[in-house]
Amino acid sequence: MNYIILIPIYNDRESLKFLIQNINNEIKDFNHKISIVVINDASSQQIIDTYPNIENIHSIEIINMKENRGHTRCIASGLKYIFEKKDFDYVIPMDGDGEDRPEEIKQFIELSENSDGKSIVGERVKRSESLFFKTCYNIHKVITLIFTGKSIKFGNYTCLSKVTVEKMISEKATWNSFSGSLKKIEKNLLTIPSIRGSRYHGPSQMSFFNLLKHSLAIISVFRKTVLIRSALFIIFYILLIKSYASVITSLPLVLLLVMIYSISSLALRENIEEFNNSLTNIHDVDKIK
Repeated sequence: MNYIILIPIYNDRESLKFLIQNINNEIKDFNHKISIVVINDASSQQIIDTYPNIENIHSIEIINMKENRGHTRCIASGLKYIFEKKDFDYVIPMDGDGEDRPEEIKQFIELSENSDGKSIVGERVKRSESLFFKTCYNIHKVITLIFTGKSIKFGNYTCLSKVTVEKMISEKATWNSFSGSLKKIEKNLLTIPSIRGSRYHGPSQMSFFNLLKHSLAIISVFRKTVLIRSALFIIFYILLIKSYASVITSLPLVLLLVMIYSISSLALRENIEEFNNSLTNIHDVDKIK
């Protein structure tokens, strides 16, 4: 089978070089054709480098984008490029900084060999960030479950069948939230346990603000369900506190309204026309191998 590893990158050449070498080492025992497509999200630093240890990788391409569109849209554009330009059976999107561990590619490939065409996600069982970040991430998962009814324990690190990729590039939510879109279009996903690794170089790029935005973007994919559940909560909560109304007891309602406003704003990022035209943002393609 043909596998393509999709790596979005922005100003992280050192990590990318180390990641490609590690991928090469991890796939040496497989007979499948495994290629790499790197989406360079208009980095301000030079991305092209020499890659001495790539004998097990079938091909490597770096797609250089004209304008920076952000991590999620970078992956979405990569999926569209691969679907339209490449012959493949599965796509494995993964971060280029080492936080998605290349050791787990083996598990994806081994499970996909007998998956009957189903897509696979890496469910996080352990994270490497600070206690504060882990706590915020767990709160994000709980809030997502409460307001959407969806348990989403995975990120971008997945193994997508060709059928799933076709669905994703036709779904406007992919332009705004990768994991939210995948959960929306696929009801029967297989899973492998996934440990969040540590960055090869430099600090993590996921700040508290980025995590908050990421969480709200996922929730916005299911905004109809969120609005219904929010309305029920507001009615129930008002009845509950009507005899004890105060600024403090009203705070949950204010926070809920702020969340609704935020996800409504983020939902405007779902632009299928921009998604369909995303390949016009390609400046050039560097073939490394």
